[in-house]
Amino acid sequence: MTHSVESRFVAIISGALLAVVAPLFTLFLALSSQQAAKSLNEQIEILVAANAQALSKPLWELDIESVRRISGMLVAERGVSLVKITDTLGKLDITDSNPQDGGGEVEQISRQIFFQSADGPRNVGRLTLQYVKIGWFAALNQMEMAFISIFVIAILTVFCAAIIGNRIMIIKPLMRLTAAIEATRRLGSRHHVDWRSGDEMGRLAKSFNDMQIQLDREERELKRAHQLMKETYNLTPAMLFSLDADDTISAVSDYWLLATGYRREDVLGRPFRALVAPADRDRYTRRKGGGVVAGAASDVTIGFVCADGRVMDALIAETQLMSAAADLPASLSVMTDVTELKQSELRNHHQAISDYLTGLLNRQGFESALDARIAEADAAGSEVACLFIDLDRFKAINDNLGHAAGDSVLRQFTQRLAPLIGHGDSASRLGGDEFAILVTGDDVQARATALCDQVVNLFDLPFQAEGQHVRLSASMGLAFYPLHADSAAELLQKSDMAMYERKREGKNGAQVFDASILDRTRERAEIENDIHAALAGNWFEAHFQQIVEIETGRIIGFEALMRMRHPRKGLLPPAPIIDVAEETGAIGQIGEQIFEDAIANLARVSRLPGLGQTYVAVNFSPLQFDSHLAPYLAGILNRYDIHPSRLVVEITEAVLMHDNPEIRRILDAVHQLGCRIAIDDFGTGYSSLSYMSRFPVDIVKIDQSFIRSLGGNRLEEAEKSRMLVEGISAISHKMKCSVIAEGVETDDQRTFLKEIGVDCAQGYLYAKPLGIADLMTTLAHTDHELKSMAV
Repeated sequence: MTHSVESRFVAIISGALLAVVAPLFTLFLALSSQQAAKSLNEQIEILVAANAQALSKPLWELDIESVRRISGMLVAERGVSLVKITDTLGKLDITDSNPQDGGGEVEQISRQIFFQSADGPRNVGRLTLQYVKIGWFAALNQMEMAFISIFVIAILTVFCAAIIGNRIMIIKPLMRLTAAIEATRRLGSRHHVDWRSGDEMGRLAKSFNDMQIQLDREERELKRAHQLMKETYNLTPAMLFSLDADDTISAVSDYWLLATGYRREDVLGRPFRALVAPADRDRYTRRKGGGVVAGAASDVTIGFVCADGRVMDALIAETQLMSAAADLPASLSVMTDVTELKQSELRNHHQAISDYLTGLLNRQGFESALDARIAEADAAGSEVACLFIDLDRFKAINDNLGHAAGDSVLRQFTQRLAPLIGHGDSASRLGGDEFAILVTGDDVQARATALCDQVVNLFDLPFQAEGQHVRLSASMGLAFYPLHADSAAELLQKSDMAMYERKREGKNGAQVFDASILDRTRERAEIENDIHAALAGNWFEAHFQQIVEIETGRIIGFEALMRMRHPRKGLLPPAPIIDVAEETGAIGQIGEQIFEDAIANLARVSRLPGLGQTYVAVNFSPLQFDSHLAPYLAGILNRYDIHPSRLVVEITEAVLMHDNPEIRRILDAVHQLGCRIAIDDFGTGYSSLSYMSRFPVDIVKIDQSFIRSLGGNRLEEAEKSRMLVEGISAISHKMKCSVIAEGVETDDQRTFLKEIGVDCAQGYLYAKPLGIADLMTTLAHTDHELKSMAV
């Protein structure tokens, strides 16, 4: 380093001298030489001019001695190397030379010689001189040489002083700085530079010493941090371990050793994969997914084989470290024993998918099992059967005996069902009294059909509930995958639809799904949508059918019949709409719209001559019977200024059959309001005659099925119908009730009804149900033609 720094310094100084001093010295010599040459030229010219004049006369007179003498004088002059004198006549040619001045570059000067004669100037000859040109150093005088010598000595002195100063002020502190660095490198301790000065080298030495102090402090802190990290790594109550880039164990914590039972020397340098349970090794190898990124974290749960052979469920959270050095760990991992947690999860999962009451799968577990069975069937090319079971009349047990009794019945049913579930099949309680069974394997259709018969036989024996014998039945729907469905959800839906079809067809049995069920279900869904739209768009109308007094033919009232006027489909029949509305609970809203429309229509009809006291009979659903019914009726009647006696509330036997005290209070309130009560479809229910004694009944409407039989071809049936109609009429009159016959279509029927004393009739013989606009037109153009029918 010394040689290099000093050589560069000498090169710099030498270069500076060459760049500055050499040009100045050259310029000085050039100027000095130029001045000396100018002085010599002037001297030679003066010498030539003077001697040319001195030679004019000797040449004119041909005085050879004088010419030679003058030539000798000229050649003796300093710097003159050659003198040549010639005359114009060619008689004289004198040449003298000076051998001592023969070196160097020679210049020549020549001049003609003129003599001033009486005839004027005459050219008598020529004088030629050659002299040596003065060089750069030849022109220097003694003083100048002395000055140049002093200048050179001064330059050499400065040069040597610079080199010595460089060695003392720069090289020496640099050598000490180098020695301190080398000592720090070799010995590992921090060495300082022993140099103090106020210049840049002093500040450099001070900065180096401060740096050494700071590095020494940081090194001590790093050692403390490393020791703390090591203690933390080993003493932290967590299973820590580090892996290198090849997933080989490079470090483990003391707690890891304690929890796993291994010794440190047995696991260091060992592939971690070797400690993973064989079933999880591939999953552990794939844990990093798309690659390794510094700082990225990943986790995986695997089985870890401890030193004693037991397998621990371990959750490993691994973080990739930033360092890329080959001798440093590539990742830090925390291993957590989750064995108990996994077992708890299994228990919780089992509880989550199991029904608490029966121990069967719940709906969530059933759906998972169904998905799994569908996947297995797809792989094996086999079938899956889904049997949907709904217990008939189960709600009555909860209502009459309590929910505890209902739960007991469900458990008994589950116990009876358990022996029927084959290997690979699954049973579940979907909720309430709904169950589902999955049948898989070979010969699925035959096994499932046989299972349906077996389930029906389970109900041959009664169930025990609160010390009582309870008999139930089951409605079942059966669907097959992939015959009836393309997915798990669709299979469950199709079996459910088949079960509801069985319920509608009479319960107690099984129904296999077919396309017609889907068509009917779609029709019902379409009707349900139509009902929803009709309620929102006010599409429901109250059509009036006349109720006529048989004796006189006078119109005494109307029955309001529900119709839906669809904007696209037109007027729809009421029966399917009523069936769907009763299932969905929308019948109450429909009833309210029909009632209000019926009262509004009655108000319009009342303005026609002779119809001011007619009444309207409106059917009310059991869902409409609540404590607010009487105030509601009063409000609507008051709005249209209709007296309550002009409203007949028609009820079916379904409202009365349970003899509910609340229903009786509601009917009493309606009757006290002034409205009349009519029993519709009388004779088709249970214990019909007893209703008239227990409820405030004003009108009895004989069902049209009896009236239709009066004119039938089967004489025995017609005779029995005559007796029934006659008996109902007689008993009703005894109970002070008016009698109305429904469905009268022929004159014979009217004649018979008149003979036995039936008060009123309605049917196609008199008029069909009409919308209010058509009814108003018909009544306005008919002058009570019905009176002629009473003759």
